[in-house]
Amino acid sequence: MPNAIKGIITVAVLFFAVIVAYGLVKTAPAPEQFTPEESTTSIRVVEVNRERVRLEVSSQGSVMPYKESELIPEVNGRVSWMSPNLLPGGYFAKDEVLLRIDNRDHRSKVARSKAALNRSMAEEELARFELGRMEELVKKKLTSQSSLEIVLRNHRIAEAVLQDSKIALEQAFRDLQRTEIKAPYDGLVRSEKVDLGQYVSRGMAIASIYAAQYAEVRLPVADKQLAYLDLPLGHRGELADEVKPEVLLFTDYGGKHYEWIGKLVRTEAEIDSRSRMVTAVVRVNNNNNIDQPDLPIGLFVNARIKGRWAEGVVTIPRAALRNQSKVLVVDKDNRIHYRDVKILRFENDNVIVSDGLESGDVVNISPLQTIVEDMLVNPIMYSGNS
Repeated sequence: MPNAIKGIITVAVLFFAVIVAYGLVKTAPAPEQFTPEESTTSIRVVEVNRERVRLEVSSQGSVMPYKESELIPEVNGRVSWMSPNLLPGGYFAKDEVLLRIDNRDHRSKVARSKAALNRSMAEEELARFELGRMEELVKKKLTSQSSLEIVLRNHRIAEAVLQDSKIALEQAFRDLQRTEIKAPYDGLVRSEKVDLGQYVSRGMAIASIYAAQYAEVRLPVADKQLAYLDLPLGHRGELADEVKPEVLLFTDYGGKHYEWIGKLVRTEAEIDSRSRMVTAVVRVNNNNNIDQPDLPIGLFVNARIKGRWAEGVVTIPRAALRNQSKVLVVDKDNRIHYRDVKILRFENDNVIVSDGLESGDVVNISPLQTIVEDMLVNPIMYSGNS
């Protein structure tokens, strides 16, 4: 009996304890709900605008003479005088005398030709007089027709000799003038191959010269790049002035930066079968670049050729491009999204986009390692100076 009472008491205590514990649980305050804040990543962004952009094509090339000539004497003789400018690098003006050939023989030839002409004139005058006199005698029937024909033939011979004497004198004068070799244009001497007292022959090259006012640069351009230049299709020869694209040439030389403005004047006819390159020829008028030295022959320069206008395009930094044809756009809630874009071309450190972006779009330019669609970011507008 006592054991039964103990068991009942134990059960009663346990039941009471359960009731108390349940009451405590029911009356205890509910724990607070904790929601972690979403982390944000700071990124640099740019706001883009659709605009009209002038396309450019870049290239490189070496400066060449616009016009180059060989000085070649047209008469034989010994060199009697040389200009002090007739040496490599020497500058000369148009019609300046660069070299003289001993002209004594040629002056004698002129004198002999003058004397021969005077004699021919006298003989022609006498033959003309005889012809007139014989014609009068024939009219009066005082001489025969055959005698007139002989006098007429003599007059024709005298006329021919007179004409030949005039031509010989003109030739002698030209040869005398040719003993002075003059510059055909303003220019510089590239090389000379003659000395004072040397005997020179007709057709012998004595110096190489080139024009100073203009210089040309041959620029290789990929055939696909021609689409960005506003050039007439299939044009032959030099372009008209109104369609010649402007070209900026620049280089660093001797610790200084130099720039020249030129014009693309023509393209060469052939396309290189291996490189698929077309050669564009740029001409620079040194007189128009008064703040710069003349463009030196042989100098290697960089070039930017101004091309056609592209309407309604967006220019973004290359750093904004993802997977070749995507960008990350930040919406008004500061969340990023991938967007496909159509690329018109790459230009230096920028990408010109023709489709996929609108004015006012905000584009990421930071190199993010982990990207999640709809990720919250802290956009910082990039000014270009930071």
